[in-house]
Amino acid sequence: MKQHSLVINTISLLSKFTGIAKYTYEISKRIPLLDRGFDSTFYYGYFRKKLYFPELFVVSPEEKLAKRLKHFFAKTYLFKKIAREGILFTSKFMNRQCELYWEPNNVPIKHIKSNHLVTTVHDFSFHVYPELHRKETREYFKKNFWENIYKSDRIITASHFIKDEILNYLRYDPAKVHVINHGVDHDNFKVYERYMLDTFFDLYELPDKYVLFVGSIEPRKNLENALLAYNSLPESFKKEFKFLLAGFSGWQNAKIMEIICKEKGNIIYLGYLSDRELAYLYNVASVFIYPSLYEGFGLPPIEAMACGSPVIVSRASSMPEICGDAAYYVDPNKITDIAEGIYTVATSESLRKELRRKGLKKARSFTWELSAQKHLSVFHEAMGQ
Repeated sequence: MKQHSLVINTISLLSKFTGIAKYTYEISKRIPLLDRGFDSTFYYGYFRKKLYFPELFVVSPEEKLAKRLKHFFAKTYLFKKIAREGILFTSKFMNRQCELYWEPNNVPIKHIKSNHLVTTVHDFSFHVYPELHRKETREYFKKNFWENIYKSDRIITASHFIKDEILNYLRYDPAKVHVINHGVDHDNFKVYERYMLDTFFDLYELPDKYVLFVGSIEPRKNLENALLAYNSLPESFKKEFKFLLAGFSGWQNAKIMEIICKEKGNIIYLGYLSDRELAYLYNVASVFIYPSLYEGFGLPPIEAMACGSPVIVSRASSMPEICGDAAYYVDPNKITDIAEGIYTVATSESLRKELRRKGLKKARSFTWELSAQKHLSVFHEAMGQ
């Protein structure tokens, strides 16, 4: 069988295992399992045949120190800009030509040489909400996105909401824009027997009742409004239901950290956790809240549903499209509405039971296998097959 050479930009796997890295990894690892017609090469700033599995656990003090240094530099504007420019500069000298290049992270690297290009556009937050992005991110997109996106033979996106934005902001053939939902790792994000969770909960000394937020601690996730909403609730409620946060400490979060410090008795910040640990948290959560201002898809709510957690999301962007009737909706800009949503869901056993039932059913419709199969169809279409 003749194989087609495929290059995938996997630079995102070198950082925290957040949404885009997870998406890139889950699709990339399934390509050879579903279609032997592609010979994959992975680009990390250099070419390798090996797909790296993102590191989810710290196993030694040396690794912990190395990661702290790496994340310090990753947060520093100058170092991040130098790293990006360095990758773009060195890519100019690459002579490798492939048949197909898949860019899973918005911006095609123009010096990766290919006969055909497929690009995944996750959202337009860099354009719609530029103030919610770091300076270097805004500069990078302004310099590279608009110029390079039109080289794409096909564009993939995860929701019809973002497809509409693509057609609004780009002069692009609608027939060449494909909506492919993300998936859920159902081997990990599932309902566990409680005895399987006890060691984890004992280790972190976690409560049995809590409101849970999972995501990067940054402005776009609207966590500040969620915390202010929680703090506005009666003391009796906060005594019964704590607020747990899990996620990578992003940027521009001084106010959020200040709120966390002031409410240490009620708000517990767990930091960055592995997917298995997140699944455990989802399983026991009384309420999962995701009041994001803008999402192209939003993986955490679907992962929470797969674990049986009652889900609250914002009535904004792609959330109603993705979550359907399996979530409770709030206005992300109204603290009182968020507070009412938290209180209503947390204190109503019947509502939580109904959301749990609908959520489990909804989550089953999202699989990485189906998503990968649809990606492969687009790849073949882009090559004229």
